[in-house]
Amino acid sequence: MRKKAAKGKNTQQDLTKRASEIIKRLRRAYPAAKTALYHGSPFELLVATILSAQCTDERVNKVAPDLFRRFPGAADLAGADIHELESIIRSTGFFRAKAKNIINCCRALMERHSGGVPDSMEELVKLPGVGRKTANVVLGNFFGIATGIVVDTHVKRLAGRMGLSSQTDPVKIEKDLMSVVAKKDWIDTGNIFIWHGREICAARKPKCPQCQINDICPSAQL
Repeated sequence: MRKKAAKGKNTQQDLTKRASEIIKRLRRAYPAAKTALYHGSPFELLVATILSAQCTDERVNKVAPDLFRRFPGAADLAGADIHELESIIRSTGFFRAKAKNIINCCRALMERHSGGVPDSMEELVKLPGVGRKTANVVLGNFFGIATGIVVDTHVKRLAGRMGLSSQTDPVKIEKDLMSVVAKKDWIDTGNIFIWHGREICAARKPKCPQCQINDICPSAQL
């Protein structure tokens, strides 16, 4: 029988070791883990990620194909009728704010980047509606650039349960994770944590007996 991880204060070295073992096991469990958002370009991934706020990827993926058929590029969305856009994305929730952000983001892409999507955190977070999470999704999953770690609701929950961060602010959680996760693993960490959050470590009822890391997770209920 595997020994359950003890609760209590951990040193930075302990946390780094635990994070490394967690990532090794979860990468083995989810070898194909990547963003589930529908996209074929950095532009589509950027817009899909904005839509994914407070919404499931599954719902976004039902909306995205029609959206990109109607508005295939930044120039098209920059000049979109906001009411038409709202109608297309309504089911993703907060559709008025999202429509406004998407149009303003695409106008900024046209004005500053000739319609292309920049491949730097500095330039991405200057775009309307784009924060670190969205920028990390695009940089990591399309460009393969590890500038940080995606922190969505799943990653936030798992980081706390795994004892890797006691923070509640996503930026602070990301900082904690970056301090204990090797940079080479930053992109994978966000993706495998999200997959594990969906498959096993659910918000309401985690499947701890089936969890691949239940012996090293301080929150495991066995």
